[in-house]
Amino acid sequence: MKGLKTVYICEECSYRSPKWMGKCPSCGAWNTFIEDVIDTSSGSDDGAQKRNAALSMGGDHHALRFDQLSLPNHIRYNTGLCELDRVLGGGLVLGEVVLLSGEPGIGKSTLLLQISEALGQNRKVLYVSGEESGGQLKLRADRLGVKSDNLYVLTETNIDSILRECDKLSPDILIVDSIQTVWSDKISSAPGSIAQVRENAMAFIGKAKGQGVSVFLVGHVNKEGSIAGPKILEHMVDAVLCFEGEKQQSYRIIRATKNRYGSTNEIGVFEMTDKGLDEVTNPSEMLLSGRPKGVSGSAAVCTVQGTRPLIAEVQALVSQTYFPSPRRVANGIDYNRLCLIIDVLEKRMGLKFYQNDVYTNVVGGLRLDETAADLSVALALISSLTDRVVPEGLIAVGEIGLSGEVRAVSHAENRVKEAARLGFTTAVIPYRNVEKRPFECPGIKVHAIRSIFELPSLLVTMKDDEQQF
Repeated sequence: MKGLKTVYICEECSYRSPKWMGKCPSCGAWNTFIEDVIDTSSGSDDGAQKRNAALSMGGDHHALRFDQLSLPNHIRYNTGLCELDRVLGGGLVLGEVVLLSGEPGIGKSTLLLQISEALGQNRKVLYVSGEESGGQLKLRADRLGVKSDNLYVLTETNIDSILRECDKLSPDILIVDSIQTVWSDKISSAPGSIAQVRENAMAFIGKAKGQGVSVFLVGHVNKEGSIAGPKILEHMVDAVLCFEGEKQQSYRIIRATKNRYGSTNEIGVFEMTDKGLDEVTNPSEMLLSGRPKGVSGSAAVCTVQGTRPLIAEVQALVSQTYFPSPRRVANGIDYNRLCLIIDVLEKRMGLKFYQNDVYTNVVGGLRLDETAADLSVALALISSLTDRVVPEGLIAVGEIGLSGEVRAVSHAENRVKEAARLGFTTAVIPYRNVEKRPFECPGIKVHAIRSIFELPSLLVTMKDDEQQF
């Protein structure tokens, strides 16, 4: 068609090329070029200029001294879900743009409808749906018990119509489900393309910053697990929340990969029910609810997610392999970290893992990114290899070095207190954590070790009424 041209655009930096390339010459990223169609007619430049003018954030276009800036009276407000407020850093910020991503069917629309009910008590909410009709939304809202008088629903995908309706209603919160369905007639490419997603997201960001409207954008993920559309979309918004979990299981986890107004270490835990998402205020009990008794290869660890200590179960299965190259599978644990721990146990303790397949898993879909879980992973591996049971009341926290030493971890006292609260009787922690600042916790005995060589002898001397290592 006249005026249309096929180009290849880099998802990372939006570099354009007339042909596909494996490596982007601008940012150096590999396999990031996708095909797109652009309008090269003379009128397209005028349309782009008008579009850029509409994306202005408003306000006075001159510099102000820092002490002249004003702070709104209500900079944050609660969403009605404490777990979501925790991930956002204490609540939704005025004029914040949040990108909520997740696999199809994970519960993104359910979550947004639930917070619409709470936010609609005192504020006006506009819910823009480009994927469901009004009747379908009404059906889900009745099931969730959503009936706020301040909740307005708009089933529209055209960006100009959405902005006009937004100017007419002047909502406090704008929810767009999803950004991949929104399109502009000033851009010739199809909805969901890089150009459409980038320009339409910028229009909503301009609305948020210029008028103080808090915006939720729903983003789909591709088959690789990353957010569909240009990578620059994640840099444009204020917060990126990832909705994780298996659709076959009931538990869901929200974590922030970017947050300009809070920590990225916090997580929110929910349980999917027929009435919507229920908050899990005590995730440690949930993660340990189905822990088996009298089975080898299971160890408990206390990890810190932001300000919250969580106790999870690490499982390991070591079985003899019949192939020249044994398998190493890590779910919830970094694969390279697992290989490091296995090599340290082989070199320093003489354990033979090279002739066995090794499978590790963190129960509940939790991912252990910190090195404090090294000691519990090693304990589970030793337990599975020797087929001896770790005492049920034992929890281990510590980082393992290449020489076999156990290094100190952060928040050791808080981890031990959380373990004592859940009924653990023995905690194995690094010696350096108690060398300078000894502490005691009622109901739990603390063992401080310097290296992994002390672990087998310590476990042998421990007495348990029902289980023995």
